[in-house]
Amino acid sequence: MWARVRGLVLFDFGGTLDADGARWSVRFHAAYRAAGGKQSFAAFDRSFRESDRALERLSGIERLGFRAMVDAQTALLLPRLSDGAGLSPRAIADQFHSSTCTTVRRNEELLERLHQSYHLGVVSNFTGNLERCLEELGVMRFFSVVADSGRVGITKPDPRLFQHALSWPGLVSEPAWMVGDNFESDIRPAAALGLSTAWLAPETEKSRETGIPTVRLQTLSDLGRVLDS
Repeated sequence: MWARVRGLVLFDFGGTLDADGARWSVRFHAAYRAAGGKQSFAAFDRSFRESDRALERLSGIERLGFRAMVDAQTALLLPRLSDGAGLSPRAIADQFHSSTCTTVRRNEELLERLHQSYHLGVVSNFTGNLERCLEELGVMRFFSVVADSGRVGITKPDPRLFQHALSWPGLVSEPAWMVGDNFESDIRPAAALGLSTAWLAPETEKSRETGIPTVRLQTLSDLGRVLDS
């Protein structure tokens, strides 16, 4: 058993805790195509980004749990797609939600293990309801701090969002790791603050800066081996 407490491990949420480096837009596009949608990813992604901005402005977004948020984004997305009217929002939301829950359930074992020896936190660009989503997904109990940009009022890559988590009362914050899928938003700013970094990305995606990340991950499960070495 590892000695308690060895430090702090911070995670991004979307694309990291809920997927092995796949952004929401990529996973929504897969669900859209499975439901019969025909647009290429490039065309779809433009509409998805619009739905993201609309979701941020949605009245009451801070009160939504994870499934309700997925349903809301699907409802905002489909009218922006040329073939969206003929597709089933339920089918798209079901596939996205199901794939997310499958990955989170797999990662729950890792979080349970790390929680025994580390303080854990989440640093994420989100919409003010991240704690509700983590509760609904069954993993909020592992985290000592959640820095949700929608609540803090600062978005990554601004280092102040990381510092918000690092300075949370009662945490053992040194040494600290940041685990994320986005090099510019997660890895580069965390490394600049002196954190060790674990980049969850395919091998084909190249680092933009010499010397970082500290390690590369193919799946989040690989993190346990890294921290145990």
